[in-house]
Amino acid sequence: MKHISKFTFSICVVLLSFAGNAQEQAEAKKDTVTAPVKKERYGLRVGVDLFKLTRSFWEEDYRGLELVGDYRLTRRHYLAAEIGNEDKTVDDDQLNFTTKGTYLKVGFDFNSYQNWLDMENIISVGLRYGVSSFSQTLNSYDIYNPNPYFIENTTITPGTEFKGLSAQWIEVVAGMKAEVFDNIFVGFSLRLNRLVTQKQPNNFENLYIPGFNRTYNGDFGVGFNYTVSYFIPLYKSTVKAKVKEEKKKK
Repeated sequence: MKHISKFTFSICVVLLSFAGNAQEQAEAKKDTVTAPVKKERYGLRVGVDLFKLTRSFWEEDYRGLELVGDYRLTRRHYLAAEIGNEDKTVDDDQLNFTTKGTYLKVGFDFNSYQNWLDMENIISVGLRYGVSSFSQTLNSYDIYNPNPYFIENTTITPGTEFKGLSAQWIEVVAGMKAEVFDNIFVGFSLRLNRLVTQKQPNNFENLYIPGFNRTYNGDFGVGFNYTVSYFIPLYKSTVKAKVKEEKKKK
């Protein structure tokens, strides 16, 4: 009888042990919430700067076109580039000149926005390195007259063209892109430019550089673009995340 009691007691201990382990495993599963499997798209986005394109219509002395593109390298990093050309005539108080040329900017963007579900919007900061090749034509200039009340200003129209000019600069970029339709994004960016090097004509400064825009205090410039682009998906990558919740202490 004693042996039967001991055997029965041992069976009860083993069953209680299994029950305790099962309960701990169930609580561990409750504490770990597995997010649904998500597939993120990677590919190439190409578009055009609507600001430069429309500016050519409402500003008589300007013609320009800029194509933009980016490639998603990682979940948050994008390779980015812009290529374009500009033809701009500037009429200042004492001179009138025309700048024509092309430019290329390459760099990267970092997406700081955490998207929900299948959203692919971007709020980014980034850097670009820009290069430009251009020419400038001095259309006319006024000779400074210290007594304008007695003698009118003298305007000279040489029409001198300076070729083979160039410039390189670094550009800090901040902007955003939002998907408005399937694979169609609209966005804008602000740019702060700092010249690294430039080749200038003799006795004349590069007051406007294609891609860099108007120069201020010699080395600084600002820029803006408003883009519409189309995303070309190339492949998908699976993302699976787990969120752990701490047990509440009684």
